Amino acid sequence: MEPRIETLSEKKLIGKKISMSFAENKTVELWKGFMPRRKEIKNNLTTELFSLQVYNKSFDFKKFNQDLLFEKWAAIEVEDFNTIPDKMECFTLNTGLYAIFIHKGAASTGEKTFKYIFETWLPKSDYYLDDRPHFEILGAKYKNEDPESEEEIWIPIKTKRPIEK
Repeated sequence: MEPRIETLSEKKLIGKKISMSFAENKTVELWKGFMPRRKEIKNNLTTELFSLQVYNKSFDFKKFNQDLLFEKWAAIEVEDFNTIPDKMECFTLNTGLYAIFIHKGAASTGEKTFKYIFETWLPKSDYYLDDRPHFEILGAKYKNEDPESEEEIWIPIKTKRPIEK
């Protein structure tokens, strides 16, 4: 499973967020609150949905702690922030380098894809994990728990630079 490497241009997102941990996963609650209201966002650029995670600097993927809190977003890309529906918020996803993996299969089987990314691919790659948001794009091929489902997993990276002497 080789990723494509791409520089993401800045994206403006509108959606809902929730604070959670992997031990107390509130993803279903977040999406149940967002999906019925997504049509209230009038200036969206696509129909793709963003499932975004914002981890703080103390979040360590090597010494994984399932109790650490992070921010999870359910959002849509928009043209601007001129109209934000009530009880929704805006988020600017800044430009940066990403490794993009395709997860095929039910959403609940995603853990094995993430395990591969962080335990196999990343340590052997020419990249480090960067301190920027991680996200998944849920597009036309995303079908939640369907075994034929596909989603893009975007992992923020930066190039390993040789040490100058």
